[in-house]
Amino acid sequence: MQQIEDQDLRWEEVRTEHIVQDEWIDIRRSAYRFPDGTVFEPFYSYSRRDYVVIVAEDTEGQYLCVRQYRQGIGQVTTEFPAGGIERTDGKEYGPAASAEDGLAAAKRELREETGHESEDWTHLITVPSHATLADNYAHIYLARGCHRVGDQHLDETEFLNVCRYTAEEIEELIRTNRFQQAMHIMAWLMAIRTRQ
Repeated sequence: MQQIEDQDLRWEEVRTEHIVQDEWIDIRRSAYRFPDGTVFEPFYSYSRRDYVVIVAEDTEGQYLCVRQYRQGIGQVTTEFPAGGIERTDGKEYGPAASAEDGLAAAKRELREETGHESEDWTHLITVPSHATLADNYAHIYLARGCHRVGDQHLDETEFLNVCRYTAEEIEELIRTNRFQQAMHIMAWLMAIRTRQ
């Protein structure tokens, strides 16, 4: 079987229509020319801002999680603290002219969502959030020795409770499909690798 060069695998965007384009998201319907010359449409994709996920271990060796409603699946989920990287250009998506540093965003989100801070941070990975459909990235961090410094400071759209779990309890939540954010499960697995 002949090896195809990466350049020969690229799709050429023929046209794009912005179905929804507001301050929060850009949902597009595009037509692409494949490497063999055929054109496929419609292909839907979207643009959102980058975000952070924090695996936060407290001073007692338990992990800080949040419980909140997720409208996509219509359920209250358990997950790690997380949130969007703030931008100064007034948009929520696309290439950023200037944006908050990932670590600064992780520290801010941990403080806002849980009232905790940490002085021991490890960047685990930065990875495309959904490479097939979206252009944003998830920045994953591990924060150790988290300690409470105050109350939550939630955004107007955030309604969440903070919970603490042991590593065994998180493993059980994942095993029984009660820890339902894929990127958060990946963050957990990356954090576990740092301990081995």
